[in-house]
Amino acid sequence: MIYYMLAALLIVVDQLSKWAILQNFELYEEKILLPGFLSLFYIQNRGAAWGIFEGRMIFFYIITVFVVGYLIYMFHKEKTDSKLVGVSFSLILAGAIGNFIDRLVNGFVVDMFRLDFINFPIFNVADMCLTVGVALMLIHVLFFEKEENI
Repeated sequence: MIYYMLAALLIVVDQLSKWAILQNFELYEEKILLPGFLSLFYIQNRGAAWGIFEGRMIFFYIITVFVVGYLIYMFHKEKTDSKLVGVSFSLILAGAIGNFIDRLVNGFVVDMFRLDFINFPIFNVADMCLTVGVALMLIHVLFFEKEENI
C-alpha cells in the first residue's frame, strides 16, 4: 500500500508542476533557473521520448494501459520484500500514469525542464520518475536478484 501512496504523491507532484506551467507560461516561453545549467522551457510533446511516434495517441493509450496493468499484476504476483523493487514500481507507475493523464486531458505531454549545459530532450517530473524507476529496477536485476534455476 505504501508504494501506491508514493506513486499517487508523485503523480500529484507531476500534475501540479504541469498545471503551473500551463497557467504561467506561453508555449516556448523560457525562464532560467540556474544560468548555464537548468531552465524551465514549455513545450508540448505529442509523441514519446524525443518526440518519436508523434501523433499516435491511440498507440500510447493502448501501450500505457498494457504496461500499467502488467506492472500491477507482476508487482502483486512476485510479492517481493525488496524496497528497491517497491520504489522502482512506484516511480515507473507514477511516470506512466502522469504522462497518460496529459495525453488524455491535453492530447500532448507537457514538458518543461531543460538542461542548458547539454543537448538533451526537455522533460517533466513523470519522465524523471520513469527514468529513475527503470534504472533502479536494472540495478536490482543486475546486482540483487538471486539467480533462478541454478
